[in-house]
Amino acid sequence: MPAFRYEAVDAGGATRKGVLNADSARSARADLRTQGLLPIKVDAIGAQVDAAGVAKSRGFGERLSTTELALFTRQLASLLEAGLPLEQAFTALLEQAERPYVRDLIASIRSEVMGGAALSDVLSRHPRDFAEIYRALVASGEQIGHLARVLSRLADYIERRNALVQKVKLAFTYPAIVTVVAFSIVIFLLTYVVPQIVSVFANTKQKLPFLTVVMLAVSDFVRHYGVLVAVLLVGAWFAWRRALENPALKRRWHSWLLTAPLYGKFERSLNTARFASTLAITTGSGVPILRALQTSRDTLSNVAMRELVDEASDNVREGVSLARALSAQQHFPPMLIHMIRAGELTGELPAMLDRAASAQEQDLERRTLTIAGLLEPALILAMGVVVLLIVLAVLMPIIEINQLVR
Repeated sequence: MPAFRYEAVDAGGATRKGVLNADSARSARADLRTQGLLPIKVDAIGAQVDAAGVAKSRGFGERLSTTELALFTRQLASLLEAGLPLEQAFTALLEQAERPYVRDLIASIRSEVMGGAALSDVLSRHPRDFAEIYRALVASGEQIGHLARVLSRLADYIERRNALVQKVKLAFTYPAIVTVVAFSIVIFLLTYVVPQIVSVFANTKQKLPFLTVVMLAVSDFVRHYGVLVAVLLVGAWFAWRRALENPALKRRWHSWLLTAPLYGKFERSLNTARFASTLAITTGSGVPILRALQTSRDTLSNVAMRELVDEASDNVREGVSLARALSAQQHFPPMLIHMIRAGELTGELPAMLDRAASAQEQDLERRTLTIAGLLEPALILAMGVVVLLIVLAVLMPIIEINQLVR
């Protein structure tokens, strides 16, 4: 039954908005009048699909946020575990939705589910909101008859991933703020303070110290060409991003990132944590190992590590154990391989992968805090040195004048 978004006026003249299900827009208006409401606007909110059956986006940026996705999954899992049918669960979610886009999305899914479509098929029409791993796990839960349990594990996975991303962002927020403030102060000193002060000494036809001459040259360059340099840097950044669309160049760049000083271990820990977390939840939800490896591979941001997983998947397809297949590849930590080997021997691979994922997330958090901790004093020290040089460039002519007067 299609869903409709309505705007109506009640007997007291107050405007009311909401969503209801009806056979047609005419039936929806009739239902509103039955409720004592005067319909003003009734629009169908069933997803418009393209030729491939994918829902079209309503506008730029219209999608579920990671927080909304976690909340949606957790609430749906809780309602299903409480014994509610899928239709009633979506009705409850619809009543709790606050953002119009979320409300329309849930109403669209609910109407299609009530029409007899499988939940995984409905979600596949909204790839912007529900990633492939999400849809694959929902399909697995429907097949094994434990959709509520799978959704609960999926909610745990999303919440843990969101918490990890939040920690990484918070760790680098302070260094980013320090960098912006430092650049702002230095640019202000070079473009305004230094020319104003040093110009006084230049008018005296006094020979200026070498440091002052250099600082004046830098100041002139920043004032005349600073905007051009900024534009060139932004252009170079976009050109580099465009160049990375070349698969061969992108692979070489990602391979270098895995071995880069200081950052390489962070890159490996980040991708290993994603891989282990995804593999744990997929195998624990009944997804076949080869499908689970493919899904876990798609969550990796590093192309070089994706290729390593592809090679490991080929070996597993030929009958090699997962631990042995991963041990033949580089960049996977020995701890992860040992945990997988123990899980294969004991028959508790999902549990061991879950522990390995937790260990990798803790290692990633530790490395993030280490990098952020090193950046903070380095940025402060660099800013201090630059400001000191500017101050010396201003003070040195004053000191020389005082010596001449004496």
